[in-house]
Formats: sequence, structure tokens, C-alpha cells
Amino acid sequence: MNTPIADFVRGYEKRNMTRLHMPGHKGQAIVGCEGFDITEVAGADSLYEATGIIAESEINTTKLFGTARTVYSTEGSSQCIRAMLYLAMTNHKGKEKPIVVATRNAHKAFLYAVAMLDLEVEWIWPEETGSLCSCTITEKILEDTLVNMKERPIAVYVTSPDYLGGQLDIPSIAEVCHKNDTILAVDNAHGAYLRFLSPSQHPMDLGADICCDSAHKTLPVLTGGAYLHIGKSAPKHFAQQAKQAMALFGSTSPSYLILISLDICNSYLSEKYSELLLRTIQQVYELKNNLRKMGWQILDTEPLKMTVRMPKGLSGIQKAKMLREANVECEYADAEYIVCMFTPENLEEDYERTIHAFDENCELYEEQTELQISKCIRAISIREAMFSQQETIPVEDAMGRICGTPAVSCPPAIPIVIAGEVIDEDAINVFEHYGIKSVDVVKE
Repeated sequence: MNTPIADFVRGYEKRNMTRLHMPGHKGQAIVGCEGFDITEVAGADSLYEATGIIAESEINTTKLFGTARTVYSTEGSSQCIRAMLYLAMTNHKGKEKPIVVATRNAHKAFLYAVAMLDLEVEWIWPEETGSLCSCTITEKILEDTLVNMKERPIAVYVTSPDYLGGQLDIPSIAEVCHKNDTILAVDNAHGAYLRFLSPSQHPMDLGADICCDSAHKTLPVLTGGAYLHIGKSAPKHFAQQAKQAMALFGSTSPSYLILISLDICNSYLSEKYSELLLRTIQQVYELKNNLRKMGWQILDTEPLKMTVRMPKGLSGIQKAKMLREANVECEYADAEYIVCMFTPENLEEDYERTIHAFDENCELYEEQTELQISKCIRAISIREAMFSQQETIPVEDAMGRICGTPAVSCPPAIPIVIAGEVIDEDAINVFEHYGIKSVDVVKE
């Protein structure tokens, strides 16, 4: 597969041009990549008005993913999430404020988009709650939610895979959405590679209408590289307005370094990636089995993620520190879990080092108890809370106050309390559980 963006930038760098244009480094090496870091010079195309090399590269990606249209983001899935909700709004036909149905483990980028677009949210809670990161819903829960709504939502928004690697039954969820005349939007930030399994487990092949992938999370792409996918089942104008939607939320100075990496990745994916992926999945499978034999509790997850549930008496944060001392850095750790992510770019020594870092006898500890997630009462809208004057106060003083900006870092960037909700005792316990000392609240 050709790589038009990379070819152009390499050619431009070799011509040794006098650069009387941005960026200010003028191609001179400070970091070392400046020669390839260009702007929209003649022939380089423009991301949001693409008609040349970027358009050609995006067509390649569209073919690889089998969608109606796939476009690039240089600002991660966060930009794509905003665009997805905007496109869903263009399909709104009701008289009331648009409403989106969403699983409670939505990334905070979703909340920011809701605030900016002035949407209402109908939250879906899982039957059992044990982690902020997961929200496993059944077909029946979704069906009951949609049937009991007074007005059709503009979309159902779910996260799959979630941060712990759990996957939803996308085909069943999509079927319920379409039966109830709404679209399914999926935050697939952690699952770009799922398209290249056999058979594919990618949401776009399982019935989703629109979704985002953070290419940089699981593919060899620079941080910030992502895809917005429009499905063939989506309203026709979604594909036509995809660029407009992205431009509404994106910088007018997209990184060409990220675009180059997305472009080169097309070639990588079209060659032997599926074979490399299969081998990696087998290596991860063997690693998980070996750790299970050592007594560690390994969750059933999507293939490239290894999620270890910590026993009572040993937190994920403590174990992550032990791993770090063994030169192993995990993706995420909290009180209950450690999350490790693998790709074909991991070396054999990475697997050997990881198993040695987990050599502690896990049977010394008791089983961890489940965390009780708070269900706070809404006082004002997400938009009203986020656009209000706020103050930062200690968590222990937050009882009864209205949450302003969600207080949680990335990862996992999943709010404990949603903006506009009243902070209760359960929420304070969860804040303390995750080590959060302060929270932004609406100023009284």
C-alpha cells in the first residue's frame, strides 16, 4: 500500500528548501525530527479540506477498515468523540433538547463534549459495579432504557473495550439500537487492532454506526494519532460531514509527524500485521496462563490486554511500584487492578521480564472485596455545572456540594461524580479510595 504523506514529506526534507513558513524551527534539528515537521505547504494538503495526499491516505485507511469513510485525527480519540456527538446531533428530529444514552464509564472527553454541545445524558448503570472502568450492560437493560424514554435519543454511546479490557456484546447492542431507531456510537479507543483479528472483533464490523479508535494506543502510531470511522449503516450525511465535524473541534495546525505515522501505519497493516498480531496474542495468552498458575487472578479481556486483579492486602499501586523496580512499567494501576498492554512491537525479553516481576506468591493474600460505586443525584445539567464559577475544596469538605469539573486524571479519565451531581458519602469514599484529595465544586 502506498504512503503518500510520508513520501511527500521525505521528498520535501531532501530538497533542502529555504523554509519561509511555519514551524519556527525551520527544519533545524533540536529534537531530531524537525526535518519532517512541516505545515500546509504547497502539495502537502490540508487535513480538514483534504483533496490531495491526505485524502489519498485516508482512502487507504477506509479500505483497510472497510468503512463508508475513515478520517484522521491528530488530537486523539477525544477529538473524534466530540465529532461523533456532533454528527449524532445533526440527526436530531425531536423538539426537546437532544439526549444521548451512555454507559456510566464514559471518558471525561465525552462529558466535555456534552457540555459544549448542550446535550442531556441518560446514564446506564451496570447490574454490578466494582470498578469505575467497567460498565457491562445487557441487551435487556438497554432495551428497557430505550423503551421507557419519552423521546428517541440521538445515539447510544458505549465504551468497548473498556480500560480493563472488557468487551460488550456489540452485535446485540447494535440490534437493540436499530430496532429503536437510534444509532450506536462506540468509543473503541483501545481496540483499533481488533479489525485485524480473524474474524474481526472491531465494532464497525459488529454493527456500530460510528466509532473512534486511538491508533496510537495499540498500533505503531505516534501519540495523538486516531481514526473516526463512519459505518455503512450510518446516515449518509455522516460521511459527507465528517471533516466538518472534525474541524469544529480540531486545531488548524495538525501535526504532520502524527499524519506521517498514520500514513506509514497503513502500509504496515496491509502487509504481515495479521500474522504478527496472531503470534503476539499467543504470547500474551501463554503469559496469562503462567501467571494464573502462580496464583494471580487474570481477567478475561480483549486479547492484547492483561488485567491482573489484586488480592486483599496488596494494591495495584503497590505492585506497580514493584514492577517499576524490575524495569516494567504498566499502563494503569489502581487499588484493585494492574493493566498491561502488549503489541507486536514488544520484544521476547519483555515477556520474560514481566513474568519475573510477578514472581511473588499471590496465595499469601486474601481475595479483594468489591468497590461500591456511588450513584449521585443530579442537581443541575452537565453544561450548567461546567460553565459555572467553581472552587477547589478538600474532598472531606465536599459532602452535599455540586460537582463542577470531573476530578480524575488520565488514565483512566472516568469521573467518579458527573458534573452537576451532588457529592454524597459514597462518592467521598470512592474519592478517598482512589487517592483523590480535592475536587472542583460549583461555587455557592
